[in-house]
Amino acid sequence: MIVKPRIRGFICTTAHPLGCAAGVQRQIDAVQAAGPIDAGLDNALVLGCSGGYGLASRIVAGAGCGANTLGVSLEKPPSEKRTASAGWYNNAAFDAAPLGPRAAAIDGDAFADATKAEVVDALKAGFGPIDLLVYSLASPVRLHPRTGVLHRSAIKPLGETLTMKSLNVNQGEVTQVALEPGSEEDTANTVAVMGGEDWEFWIDVLDQAGLLAPGFRTLAFTYLGSELTWPIYWDGTLGQAKADLDRAANAITERLAPIGGSARVASLKGVVTQASSAIPVVSLYMSLLFKVMKEQGVHEGPIEHIHRLFATQLAKGAGPRLDEAGRIRMDDVELSAEIQDEVKRRWSVVTTENLNEFGDLEGYQADFLKIFGFGFEGVDYDADVDPTLGRDIG
Repeated sequence: MIVKPRIRGFICTTAHPLGCAAGVQRQIDAVQAAGPIDAGLDNALVLGCSGGYGLASRIVAGAGCGANTLGVSLEKPPSEKRTASAGWYNNAAFDAAPLGPRAAAIDGDAFADATKAEVVDALKAGFGPIDLLVYSLASPVRLHPRTGVLHRSAIKPLGETLTMKSLNVNQGEVTQVALEPGSEEDTANTVAVMGGEDWEFWIDVLDQAGLLAPGFRTLAFTYLGSELTWPIYWDGTLGQAKADLDRAANAITERLAPIGGSARVASLKGVVTQASSAIPVVSLYMSLLFKVMKEQGVHEGPIEHIHRLFATQLAKGAGPRLDEAGRIRMDDVELSAEIQDEVKRRWSVVTTENLNEFGDLEGYQADFLKIFGFGFEGVDYDADVDPTLGRDIG
């Protein structure tokens, strides 16, 4: 099969197996070149391990900290006529990499009790208690394991209809979008999917199974963003879910007191992910942000950013950079006055005609395609490839 990108809206329906493998290897190489990190990790569990910040966390934990890693993600397997999801190929590439530590991935719905039980069994059989759990799920839906209700998140503003600048990434057009406000039901569903309840469920299950090591730490990733994106992000339904993560972090930390453990929400830099690409307004902001940060020599992709998180916030002797809510703030460079003042200036004047001058649409589009394994040097995208990677996929 010759695999090319097929874009539908903010989704690419194909993934390149060799391109995904190349992307994973480049991240491993970057972490190994940066040198080891002593974070006191023997075993790390990453929920949402197959892409973006979750994949980067697993790579840094394994290749940088020398930890055994167990990952969980829900993937679409390949067939002889159809590619797998990018995450399926990413997991296969990571687990096949000769890193030394034990590495395994479980394909399953992280919200489900059955998946939690499978993780418990895997840890007891081959890993032992974990030192770190990274909660990096980005699903738009959650089947609640207790009630059986299917919740669908709705990323909407609250209050009144919101009219803001946005970017049609595929057409390269700066537009105005009118976003209808979310209802109380929209907010409740978004909190159910993207809030902290499931994070708490995971801690409950692992604690009851005796699988949390002394001094255990857990992180949930969030994004606060700039005041330019607050109306659709922090001040909207999504912000209510993110606030619930803060609530859960405090509750989990209290629960972990007997073992000297802690839970933190880590606020990260904006990067291109499949999830972020679906949020109106954010794509234009990030296009401008990337251009400014690259011009000033401070831009980071997921692997560089997570490496800095582990090296400066989790390593032995590191003092975490906390805000008044107790979050670890890794968005310090993005939100610096020097960066934000310039982004705001460009936001006020950007149009379709001057987008290439003020923004980095080309870089944004390239980052999006790389999520699915396209655009890596050294990969022959005209070659015939086996989408199953030679595996018996049943």
